[in-house]
Amino acid sequence: MEQRVVLVVDDDKEIRDAIEIYLKQEGIAVLKAKDGLEALEMLDSNSVHLIILDIMMPRLDGITATYKIREQRNLPILILSAKSEDSDKILGLHVGADDYMTKPFNPMELVARVKSQLRRYVTFGSYEGAKKIINLRGLVLDQEAKEVSVNGEAVKLTPIEFKIVELLMTNVGRVLSIHDIYERVWKEPGYNAENTVAVHIRKIREKIEIDPKNPRYLKVVWGIGYKMEK
Repeated sequence: MEQRVVLVVDDDKEIRDAIEIYLKQEGIAVLKAKDGLEALEMLDSNSVHLIILDIMMPRLDGITATYKIREQRNLPILILSAKSEDSDKILGLHVGADDYMTKPFNPMELVARVKSQLRRYVTFGSYEGAKKIINLRGLVLDQEAKEVSVNGEAVKLTPIEFKIVELLMTNVGRVLSIHDIYERVWKEPGYNAENTVAVHIRKIREKIEIDPKNPRYLKVVWGIGYKMEK
């Protein structure tokens, strides 16, 4: 089995080294970076399965780094920061983080959360070697066959609709903005994309939901975007 690799990003060397010790005890390989810019550089040249990311760092902070990482990658991001206000947690999760812990932290809890996120990534993620079938409470997407079914019944989607569903299902539980969906599906700038995305979302709901007006899977988060409910 491929060894899991975690990138630890923190401007505090003692924290980086301490996390490395605990993760290595679990057989997890560790890469370390002292700020967001160095982390982005390391991602370009290394295979990474999860990132532990501080918020307050020089050159490039954790929130901005998370946003930039999400433009290209779907790997899990766990924010680790001394900032404990709810607004910081919400912002971090909205820009794409999967989990949030505050300092000081319990090392064993951190390890448990890392292992949990890695398991989910292996099952539902998009790195090479991940499973190609995603099952979300009866909504099943086969990435290789480009097929979707609901409770065993095939659903006929257009290529664009399939890409939207695939994007949301590989980011299950995460809110994606309209512009993010448009740019990642249509591969072009998301100017005035609201109506285009909304129309496709409505059509997808008509096909995958029993009651499109009371959706079970595809949820709107008003003022932010859309998500697939866990």
